Amino acid sequence: MKKFIDKEFMLTNDAARELFHQSAEKLPIIDYHCHLIPQMIADNYQFRNITEIWLGGDHYKWRAMRGNGVPEEYITGGRSDYEKFEKWAETVPYTMRNPLYHWTHLELSRVFGIDKQLKPETAREIYDECNALLATEEFRGQAIMRRFNVETVCTTDDPADTLEYHKKIKEHPFGTKVLPTWRPDKAMAIENPDTYKTYIESLGKAADMTISTFEDMIAALRKRHDFFASMGCKLSDHGLETFYAEEYTESEIKAIFRKVMDGKKPTAEELLKFRSAMLFEFAVLDWEKGWTQQFHVGAIRNNNTRMMNILGPDTGYDAIHDLPCAAAGHKLLDNLAKVDKLTKTILYNLNPKDNEVLATMAYTFNDGTVPGKIQLGSGWWFLDQEDGMRKQMNALSALGLLSRFVGMLTDSRSFLSYPRHEYFRRIMCNLIGEDIEKGKLPASEMPFIHQMVSDISYYNAKRFFEF
Repeated sequence: MKKFIDKEFMLTNDAARELFHQSAEKLPIIDYHCHLIPQMIADNYQFRNITEIWLGGDHYKWRAMRGNGVPEEYITGGRSDYEKFEKWAETVPYTMRNPLYHWTHLELSRVFGIDKQLKPETAREIYDECNALLATEEFRGQAIMRRFNVETVCTTDDPADTLEYHKKIKEHPFGTKVLPTWRPDKAMAIENPDTYKTYIESLGKAADMTISTFEDMIAALRKRHDFFASMGCKLSDHGLETFYAEEYTESEIKAIFRKVMDGKKPTAEELLKFRSAMLFEFAVLDWEKGWTQQFHVGAIRNNNTRMMNILGPDTGYDAIHDLPCAAAGHKLLDNLAKVDKLTKTILYNLNPKDNEVLATMAYTFNDGTVPGKIQLGSGWWFLDQEDGMRKQMNALSALGLLSRFVGMLTDSRSFLSYPRHEYFRRIMCNLIGEDIEKGKLPASEMPFIHQMVSDISYYNAKRFFEF
């Protein structure tokens, strides 16, 4: 019987097969945005079993299991690891046409060499086979990264983080470059004054200074920004509901900061002004160092209050927001461009309605200095699947230059997610191959098209981020 995940998986035409196998398949991986835990990388972590590495923290799978009627005790609760795995195996057949079905079997095939379908009848043998491999040195965290030829990984780190594990990795290199990414969202999160004050104290401690004023905070952030740069950081990242670009004065922002540090809750207007000021300040810091700033826009988080109180954030209760983003996004980028302090920028949307919005926003601010300087980012989170990726690439192709796209990232907390790069490359090659087969792209230009595929898969990112 023909294997499900075979050599030609997702490749439905001859041109796609040629492009993938000749120009994408064997290239290294640059995973420039992920949520791996640096300590686990530094410690060359050995997972106790497939449940820990596969189901631990994976809210994609948790959402599917809940939707399949699996009780929470088998997801985040106290049931045994095998019982949790068994419930996932029961769920997998019901994920057909969900990307989880493809990802699950790609990971089984590419990581563990298992080409059986996961279902109740195969659960025990697959569990035992994976666990036997995970018990070996070849399946520790660093070895998995080497196996997938991961050249560079960028983690996601708060300005107050010590980066001690990044230091450890630098001192004990293992073949994959692991760099921090500046994620300063907490520095603008003044909604809860008590939480914010605690954070500012931790930021001050990290910067070895006392923060009493807004100017102090900016100085502390600059010190930490410099430190991140010394550790090889080249990117920032911002998780936003939408963009913020309200008019404000310096005196207003100083007064808002004092008010919040005094324990008083800001008004809705003050909140928008402070966020606007901070986004501008962050962008200027990035411009000064030539970093790339990333904006992830459009998530509405922690929507299930009961489960938030039980499990906390990032447990599968976030969704797609529908706030407008065009006016504020253009204004933010324009404010930076007016003072010539707009750095390289990647815009990611979570709501598919914003593909064309952000694609046209990006190309309003390209200035001819860097290919793809401002660009639409890859399909993110709920759009990180075939339909979402194709729509993102079609929007980018129609309104910009697909050939300058920096390509795929995992955005994952799992060491097993690297086959998503293969998944993306197959989908991208199939999309381009379809155009060649239909005569929409000239077969006579295959040498250029091969180079374009290689660039999107790897070389564009390497050049763009200067890794």
